[in-house]
Amino acid sequence: MSSVSAPMSSDVELLSEGRHYDPHRFLGLHEVEQGQVIRLWRPGATDVYLEVLGSIVTAQKTNDRGLFEYFPQQKIKGTDYKIYHQNGQLHCDPYVFWPQVGETDRFLFNKGCHYELFETIGAQIKRVDGVEGTAFSVWAPNARSVSLVADFNYFDGRMSPMRSLGASGLWELFVPGIAQGEKYKFEVRTREGHLRIKSDPMAFFSELRPKTASVVWNVHAHEWKDREWMAKKGGLSRPMNIYEVHLGSWKNYGTEFPNYRQLAIDLAAYCKEMGFSHVELLPVMEHPLDESWGYQVTGFYSVTSRYGNPTEFQEFVDHLHQNGIGVLLDWVPAHFPTDDFSLLRFDGTALYEHEDPRKGLHPHWQTAIFNYGRKEVTNFLIASALFWFKIMHVDGLRVDAVASMLYLDYGRNAGEWIPNPDGSNFNIDAIEFIKHLNSIVHERCPGALMIAEESSAYSGVTHPEGLGFDLKWNMGWMNDTLRYFSKDPVYRRYHQNDLTFSLLYAFTEKFMSVLSHDEVVHGKRSLIGKMPGTDWQKFAGVRLLYSYLLCHPGKKLWFMGGELAQWNEWDSSKQLDWELLQYPTHQGVSNVVKELNHFYQAHPALWESDFEWQGYEWIDFSDSDNSVISYLRKGKDSKLAVVHNFTPQYCDSYWVRLGHVRSVREVFNTDEERFGGSGKLNREIRYSSEGFSIVLAPLATMIFEVDLG
Repeated sequence: MSSVSAPMSSDVELLSEGRHYDPHRFLGLHEVEQGQVIRLWRPGATDVYLEVLGSIVTAQKTNDRGLFEYFPQQKIKGTDYKIYHQNGQLHCDPYVFWPQVGETDRFLFNKGCHYELFETIGAQIKRVDGVEGTAFSVWAPNARSVSLVADFNYFDGRMSPMRSLGASGLWELFVPGIAQGEKYKFEVRTREGHLRIKSDPMAFFSELRPKTASVVWNVHAHEWKDREWMAKKGGLSRPMNIYEVHLGSWKNYGTEFPNYRQLAIDLAAYCKEMGFSHVELLPVMEHPLDESWGYQVTGFYSVTSRYGNPTEFQEFVDHLHQNGIGVLLDWVPAHFPTDDFSLLRFDGTALYEHEDPRKGLHPHWQTAIFNYGRKEVTNFLIASALFWFKIMHVDGLRVDAVASMLYLDYGRNAGEWIPNPDGSNFNIDAIEFIKHLNSIVHERCPGALMIAEESSAYSGVTHPEGLGFDLKWNMGWMNDTLRYFSKDPVYRRYHQNDLTFSLLYAFTEKFMSVLSHDEVVHGKRSLIGKMPGTDWQKFAGVRLLYSYLLCHPGKKLWFMGGELAQWNEWDSSKQLDWELLQYPTHQGVSNVVKELNHFYQAHPALWESDFEWQGYEWIDFSDSDNSVISYLRKGKDSKLAVVHNFTPQYCDSYWVRLGHVRSVREVFNTDEERFGGSGKLNREIRYSSEGFSIVLAPLATMIFEVDLG
């Protein structure tokens, strides 16, 4: 018996042409004049079997294009029968379930304020009407149709058309029996009828490159053991000296990539030994090209499969937290790569990006720029940030390339950008997005840190009434400092302002002083390679640089390998030069870093008032003839006098003019012989109410505990 009618013929035509926007209206279990009918869509099949109330029955082929029907002998409900997926698994019919993305979810998403979007969109393992499966959904508002292609249907786009949820632009399909590990993509048919095979923008996991399928994963299964850490997390009121790490090149484990579990054990132990409070990971979001170091992100919710799966990454974070080490991630909402499987022209239109290349294409990196004026796009990005905080328990995000977001003309020449109506160059939509992002993160994730890598003079980056970040990388300090250290000590007297200039603005923002990965690549030379002079002077210069960093106001960050005094630039394809530690000079640098870190954490004067001018006081910034600067770092209950000598000249009696000295004691000196120095120490110090006299060690930092009346 055939139930074909005129509307049914239209449905078959839409299905066969891959342009049905509501397949649930036709497929699945329906009431008809004859009673009930089960309709199945199986193009290319000769016979189709299903199980009804426990009995295997045969469906009738009613159309050569692939329509099969079965009329139950008694009234049934949708979960009373099962069908065979193309891979032979027997499960309930996907086309009998109601939409799994509710009206409220759709409304909030289109308004740009569905902040837990990662609980709704993408691939959500769930139980519906007592049936286990995965609910798939994707935003493609301009698509003619969308199909789910996956392992279970052999990536055949004809088999599993998805349902449009109207004006929301979302498409969805709940597939019973699909569990963790299933690979999938979305086949998007554009308005012009072209097919685009896309990975899931909200996937939690992906295949290892060069494959690009998304992978279903349960990110809620891990049982966290870091409750104590999470209850007290937050870094601004505590010391922060951060170890910046590229996971793939930190250490070689004999495989192409290390695993998160291996890295967790070794990295936690190393950071505890060396005195680092946090690690900051170059992006671990999924990316197609190793050489991008993770900055060309295609999976904003997907931890990279290079080092393991999402659960293993959660174990990584958990283990570091249990060992007292915070975890920060680099996060890249400024742009995305133009790989065809990813976000670019996702539904055949400029959905996530701008249509006009003057706003939508980054000229430096040839990447696409997010359209921050589209609410769904900013919702996607804000929810991504919250995902890493809430689901992955990270402690902070360092937001990459903020300057490129703030200015419409960033990296562009005249005529290559579109000014605002008033002629200004500020990207107003991006600025509003950043403010929105930071306010929501701080509201919903107390203690979470938002850190800006921002290289312009934009005012108010860390002000609540400005952009609202917690910290800003002090790029000016880094550039001035490295330029100064690269000069021969003979000429440093003419460049004293490179050392002092940063104190003119040091307390205008909440700064983080950094020596980052960008400074040891692309021909810039390693840190020790930047140092002039003999080998002894180079090693002394590195010890001086690190101690200068640690004593400067602001939180601290340095890139891995610097503590080894590597001669070579960082190479992301090789492990650090750990073998250098067999040499006393390199071991000396490692030792000074370790002891400096522990010294820093133990002395509140170096971090208690990082963002207040009261925590820093010049003693003498004008001794350019000797290339020496001296200052006080002040905590609530202690003071340290710091003296830096930036030349290899030794002086056995250097007067530090400081009033009301009642006692003074040297507590750290980078010139100690065990660090590789010359051993010019201050065991006995003459002092008066007007200052104290010290042995000025060559190319060294000397730190003194002082009691001032």
